[in-house]
Amino acid sequence: MHPTQNRSLLVLALAAWIFTTNSQASDRRFVYSYETNSYVPGSVELENWMTWKERDDDSYRFEFRHEVEFGITEDFQLGIYLADWRIDEGAGESFHDFAIEGIYNLTNPNTDWIGSSLYGEVKFADEFLELEGKLLLQKNFGPFALVYNAVVETEWEEEGLSEMTGVLEQTAGISYQVTQGFMVGVEGFAEVEYEEWKSGEDMAVYLGPNFSLRGGDHWLTAAALWEMTATGEPDFQLRTIWGIHF
Repeated sequence: MHPTQNRSLLVLALAAWIFTTNSQASDRRFVYSYETNSYVPGSVELENWMTWKERDDDSYRFEFRHEVEFGITEDFQLGIYLADWRIDEGAGESFHDFAIEGIYNLTNPNTDWIGSSLYGEVKFADEFLELEGKLLLQKNFGPFALVYNAVVETEWEEEGLSEMTGVLEQTAGISYQVTQGFMVGVEGFAEVEYEEWKSGEDMAVYLGPNFSLRGGDHWLTAAALWEMTATGEPDFQLRTIWGIHF
């Protein structure tokens, strides 16, 4: 196993030991899919993301995000990405973008036949702009939660935003609540990029296990995904999100 992989698994093991089973924070079971639940109006949550990607040549990239989410109404929540930044092996640290997202809840996954929400996001930086829309679907069956996201994304880069790339993505997952503060499951995604929304590349498919821990006002969710296809994309991705609810 790669040394960086060993260190990442050790961090996750320590986090699992630290967290208790007393659950008070928001319920986020997945890291590659969004759920349809909304925050309580007036609530605030800080999310810290870390994604580690390992390429074919064993080089790596760490991607970080710091996001604050606000419950505006019972059906609408707003998120602000304070910073997206990354560390590339051999290239060092670099800032990538800021972002604003909004999620509007349409139906409830517990009381309606299916839960649904609409998601919109704008990312921006110098010589970079991205627009993203998602349809979020979820259904809960007792301790089980099933989610599906359909994603459309367009980004512009370089001087004058002259280079355009489109992305179509589907994500899905299933999670089982073992105890009040511990959940396990499987999630994955399939993604295709289109240059100028014309020629599409090969589809990249990822799949792997996840787990989620709850402890007081804190929660931690992580997923380890392997590429099921051969597209030149990273062979392995590990994403963790640590949330603090205020």
